[in-house]
Amino acid sequence: MSIPTPHIAAKEGDFARTVLMPGDPLRAKFVADNYLEDAVLVNSVRGINGYTGKYKGKSVSVMASGMGMPSIGIYSYELFQFYNVDNIIRIGTAGSLQDDLKVREVAFAIGACTNSNYAAQFELPGTFAPIASYELLKKAIEVTERMGISYKTGNFLSTDTFYDDSKGTMKWAGMGVLCVEMEAAALYMNAARAGKNALAICTISDSLVTGEATTAEERQNSFHNMMKIALEIA
Repeated sequence: MSIPTPHIAAKEGDFARTVLMPGDPLRAKFVADNYLEDAVLVNSVRGINGYTGKYKGKSVSVMASGMGMPSIGIYSYELFQFYNVDNIIRIGTAGSLQDDLKVREVAFAIGACTNSNYAAQFELPGTFAPIASYELLKKAIEVTERMGISYKTGNFLSTDTFYDDSKGTMKWAGMGVLCVEMEAAALYMNAARAGKNALAICTISDSLVTGEATTAEERQNSFHNMMKIALEIA
């Protein structure tokens, strides 16, 4: 396959080596409008907006992933394999599974458990453990501590089911899993297979423990801390 790909209309060189990847196309636009200088729209296929601009003189891209592992699986694969992207940093939202992980707090995924069958394609003789790039995680923690931002690091759950009929999501809390989202595991697997780097940074948008939740507008337009952290390590 060559570029443009079936899902990305950008030309060679349109993407920076580091791409920030929110789920929401409007969050991608928000980052481009508010944090990047001279941002240029490089992709809008299927409404998945991608932009490249400058942050503190450094070339950085931001593009939406859509929702779920099949979606981020497609976009991260094409960025890694065809557009020479080295680093993808997910900037998304997650639901807390722990009492001490509060709404609006930032969390980093050291690893990503999953109920998905995404890893089956690799035909491994066992269970693969998707993990973050240590270098990206280390930089993110250093930046976060320097900025004085509260954070947690640990295991995430990447689920295929937002509406879980089995009501089993909270069972993962007993294994120390911090929060639940829908993309990190596939991103980490694609990065591992491509020999590239990935990190999921999430803001806690709601709590499955307390029931507290943010609004759709807050999720789209706020959560500045994770955006700043990702841009600083890009």
